[in-house]
Amino acid sequence: MELINSHILSFLIFMPLVAAGVILFLPSLATARVVAMLASVVAFLGGLHVWYWFDGTSSALQFVESYEWIPSLGMKYIVGVDGLSLLLVVLTTFLMPLVLLSQCHISEPSQKPFLALLLALESGMIGALVAMDMVFFYVFWEAMLIPMYFIIGVWGGKRRIYAATKFVLYTVIGSLLMLAAAVVLYFAHFRQTGVYSTSLLDLYQVKLPIATQMWMFVAFAVAFAIKVPMWPFHTWLPDAHVEAPTVGSVILAGVLLKMGTYGLLRFAVPLFPEAMVQAAPVLIFCGVVGIIYGALTAWVQKDAKKMVAYSSVSHLGFVVIGTFAVMAGGEISVEALTGATYQMINHGISTGALFFLVGVIYERRHTRMLSDFGGLAENMPLFAIMLIVATLSSVGLPGTGGFVGEFLILNGTFQAMPLAGVLASLGVLLGAVYMLTLCRKILFGPLDNPENKEMEDLNARELGYLVPLAVLAIVMGIFPNAFIGKTKPSIEHLAKNYKNYSLDFRMGSDMSSKSAN
Repeated sequence: MELINSHILSFLIFMPLVAAGVILFLPSLATARVVAMLASVVAFLGGLHVWYWFDGTSSALQFVESYEWIPSLGMKYIVGVDGLSLLLVVLTTFLMPLVLLSQCHISEPSQKPFLALLLALESGMIGALVAMDMVFFYVFWEAMLIPMYFIIGVWGGKRRIYAATKFVLYTVIGSLLMLAAAVVLYFAHFRQTGVYSTSLLDLYQVKLPIATQMWMFVAFAVAFAIKVPMWPFHTWLPDAHVEAPTVGSVILAGVLLKMGTYGLLRFAVPLFPEAMVQAAPVLIFCGVVGIIYGALTAWVQKDAKKMVAYSSVSHLGFVVIGTFAVMAGGEISVEALTGATYQMINHGISTGALFFLVGVIYERRHTRMLSDFGGLAENMPLFAIMLIVATLSSVGLPGTGGFVGEFLILNGTFQAMPLAGVLASLGVLLGAVYMLTLCRKILFGPLDNPENKEMEDLNARELGYLVPLAVLAIVMGIFPNAFIGKTKPSIEHLAKNYKNYSLDFRMGSDMSSKSAN
């Protein structure tokens, strides 16, 4: 077991990538589907292995692998998992088999490269989540763009090239800012220690004057804010969601957007703590504006997919305010930060399900306009159940994961910044308005359109990828401690001790993790 734990993260990173390469040379699409599904299921089992063996009583970095890469430059291959990344790693491996299942009925020849790109994307996402070296993180961060660019640009809608190019340009501009700040941090570490290192564990120890911290924090924060996307950097998201194929939207909402909020927690907050405290009011303001703006914009949409896309801007605004809710004395609110971490996962589940469901009706009618539907609950009862469950989780009904995340965020924000909590609460009400409007226009009213009367209910394949999402949305609402419990020590450690994050984090990882040098 020790041998498995010592290499499980590298296996999760590179196994899907190897499978992607194999798929490209397989003679038949049927064989490619089998290989892709097997790879994704094995990755999910690996994610469950990490979950099961993760020590939920420790804030330490676990399952650590560390190897010298370019010693003269201080570059190492370092990967590890703690409570900040654990749920996201499991979510990534959980969603991929569902995404592949949703595609298994398509027989076009272009499906082989499409399947390979999905697996390559999974490798990039997992790599970014577990990389603990700045160079390797940056490589995985940029590598994620390539498969997603082609997924949108080749298999997307009419404006796919525009949407894919806009997505890449926004992200690359932010990435270049982060890279510039990372280079400065690298040389600052050398000046203070006399040693070159790109290890995040070492860079946490760098002490910088507040003026330097501030501009470097801005550089990192903008890069991650674009990916979230945080208002006012959100304009690429609706285009990307609308033009992407259904599975592209599911992955984008389920995991890729969380890379921004994860990056803020992993890099921007502990690397530049004093700057973070000073910038917190501005970031919370942007989060609150995003919540209200996203909700109001979603409310007026006539396209179901665009409505769900703008809902992401609103929902991820809650994650932003939860991340930067700073108590008196400069301490991050543990409650709000716990809610932000939980809401990242719930958003991936509920919004992923909503994009799947919009894709179901689009496949049958080739339209997403709300005015073209109505009364579908009459002849599609299973679809109606799935849509209602996803909607209620999205709006935060008690008994769903959405309620737990939003409640913790708002409660912690009220204690830290009451006005921000009050304004964010308005977003909860608006969220109920536009999401229930979506349900009403699709499911209820007269079934008077002949084309709608002929629409078939969910088949076994569609239930296969929707039921797990619906069940998990409810389980997360009823048994939140099963998920929060393993992340709590890491969250509390970051929230209360982030100004001394480097020392405690390093000591914990050295004592509790397997490291091969």
